[in-house]
Amino acid sequence: MNPVFRDLKTSIFEIMSGEARRLGAVNLGQGFPESDGFPDVRLAAGGALMTQSNQYAPMRGLAVLRQAVSDFYQKHQDIELDPDRQVMITSGATEAICAAILALVSPGDEVVVFEPMYDAYVPLIRRAGGIARIVQLSPPHWRFSQADLHAAFNARTKLVLLTTPNNPTTHALGQAELRLIEHYAERHNAYVVSDEVWEQLVFDDPHLSVLHLPGLSRRALKIGSAGKIFSLTGWKVGFVCGPAELVDQVARAHQYITFSTPPGLQHAVAYGLNLPAERFTEALEGFRAQRDDLCRGLSDAGFTVLPSQGTYFVNIDLEASGVTMPGLEFAFHLLNNHALATIPLQAFCESGRNLPVLRLCFAKAPESLAKGIAALKAAR
Repeated sequence: MNPVFRDLKTSIFEIMSGEARRLGAVNLGQGFPESDGFPDVRLAAGGALMTQSNQYAPMRGLAVLRQAVSDFYQKHQDIELDPDRQVMITSGATEAICAAILALVSPGDEVVVFEPMYDAYVPLIRRAGGIARIVQLSPPHWRFSQADLHAAFNARTKLVLLTTPNNPTTHALGQAELRLIEHYAERHNAYVVSDEVWEQLVFDDPHLSVLHLPGLSRRALKIGSAGKIFSLTGWKVGFVCGPAELVDQVARAHQYITFSTPPGLQHAVAYGLNLPAERFTEALEGFRAQRDDLCRGLSDAGFTVLPSQGTYFVNIDLEASGVTMPGLEFAFHLLNNHALATIPLQAFCESGRNLPVLRLCFAKAPESLAKGIAALKAAR
């Protein structure tokens, strides 16, 4: 058995969601909405299943979707992409990240990552034979410093793996932080893979992509997700965008992972990406209202809520809130005694450090949020 996967434990998301189903608990843990996404995009998928081909799509994705991705990023982020050479469609953003890591990282290469982080990153780096070089971030602002990067980068650095906005911290990288990444990536001739799946869920300043910076746009790949854009997380349709030579290299890995993505879903995503900008603004404002409702309720219940700049998530500082249990213990206490599933940020820490922070998903029905707040208040 491959030791990379043999030694992995079951994901905290699978555990918490499985137990929530078994116990009938409110699930504010796993990041999926309780609504079912853009209804007209779902209808477009149904129509495409009946009227379009259901055979293998081209390996790089349907031309209509690659063009739609290019148009979407030009319209919403002022990023120009050649749909034929700089855009590729994948079966979800995680597959895109996997293909990028396998394509760019060789055994012994180091990959700079920022902890807490999405739990798929380190196993994929190890599967490629790479070594994760972890930069630890701390609440409340989760920012790295120049000294952090100076210590992390070296002659073996091949890749930097970013997330902006970050899951689970919600922090969105600003111009100064990306300039630091740009400086060190250029200095060490490293590639950058930027997981930007939450780009349509940024609540403060406009989303800033790695492809906006000239020094990064020559060496960086941007990863996007239709599932996050349209709140259809089960669809697993992702995008890889960037310099043609890097997309070409990732395509070589992608063709031997999933090869192609369901064509009906590709047609529906192409339809959705061409919707008026107002639809995306309305969706963002809906999530903003849910975020604010949860933050207000948690604050009224006596919890210290950390800033939420993007994503579906809000984090509670347990120590500052007077909770003495470690995060993982408190999460299972909530689940088993108060019927509430949450995710402790310890689960996003490869180093094993015990961050006293709890993540909650606000993309839920009002009654679910109210029950979650009541459960947390009762559990203190």
